[in-house]
Amino acid sequence: MTNKIALRDAKSDDYEFAFEAKKQAMRETIESKWGWDEAFQLALHEQRWSEKPWFIIENDGDAIGTVSLHQIDDKTLRFGEFYLLDSCRNQGIGTGVLVDTLKDCDAKGLRVILEYLHWNPVGSLYKRHGFEVTSKNEIHYFMERITPVSLG
Repeated sequence: MTNKIALRDAKSDDYEFAFEAKKQAMRETIESKWGWDEAFQLALHEQRWSEKPWFIIENDGDAIGTVSLHQIDDKTLRFGEFYLLDSCRNQGIGTGVLVDTLKDCDAKGLRVILEYLHWNPVGSLYKRHGFEVTSKNEIHYFMERITPVSLG
């Protein structure tokens, strides 16, 4: 990772932090469409937590966010559960995590897929880094990195 940013495997003790990171990153986006139902969101978080590998994004050893990097087969990585605490957004940290992940995937020959809510502004970050919409439903855009861009 760039600067003092690093990823480490999430542990069971990180569960509550991961939910708080999701809440800070997504509450406003979710609330604008459906309202925030804490019990429902916690149940959904618990399901996602058990389904895939999670990593904690750290800055100089302090937890600042989460990401799931789930290699679903020998050719594909699913990038998701990508949340930063409020105090860490708009500083290039998310871009750095994404770029480092893409460089690693390029070196391994992996395609990268992801999804995001239609009205979530994170889509512009993904588009800047070579992702294109491959399908959509009423809630999500599904993207794949079709054209790798120069990652520096």
